[in-house]
Amino acid sequence: MSASIHDKLNRVRKPRVHITYEVETEGAQVLRELPFVVGIMGDFSGDPTTPLRPLVDRKFTQIDRDNFNDVMANMAPGLKLKVDNKLADDGTQMSVDLKFKSIDDFEPARVAQQVPALAALLQTREKLRDLMSKADRSQELETLLEQVLRSEDELKSLSGELGIKKAEG
Repeated sequence: MSASIHDKLNRVRKPRVHITYEVETEGAQVLRELPFVVGIMGDFSGDPTTPLRPLVDRKFTQIDRDNFNDVMANMAPGLKLKVDNKLADDGTQMSVDLKFKSIDDFEPARVAQQVPALAALLQTREKLRDLMSKADRSQELETLLEQVLRSEDELKSLSGELGIKKAEG
């Protein structure tokens, strides 16, 4: 004899939501518990590279904390959009194509790494952080940096070597 759904649910983790009802069987009141199951259907892939299967052929996937990243990698949720280019601040728009393979991909640094302009800024930030940590350990380097930053001519020379133009205004 096959096990009932109640028996199967008793073997897995207990649900956090408990729905109970009273049933009268042979004159006695019995308290029964209903399983709380939520099914969500939708296209969360953004712009899928492979066509989606027909709705009839799709199966529900049980998601828990142990398989969440695997399910996300299989689903390949994504987001394609155009946003105002605040980096150039010239009224243009830039395309953003975000892909998420795990819950960690939603962290701000991971999202920024998927946008080339922001990734370049993050890389520059890391280099500045490395330079500052080296300057903290070396009195000579700290003195040299202070000297360069105080001298207008040396700043112009350095920005010319780095290809940095002085901002107007």
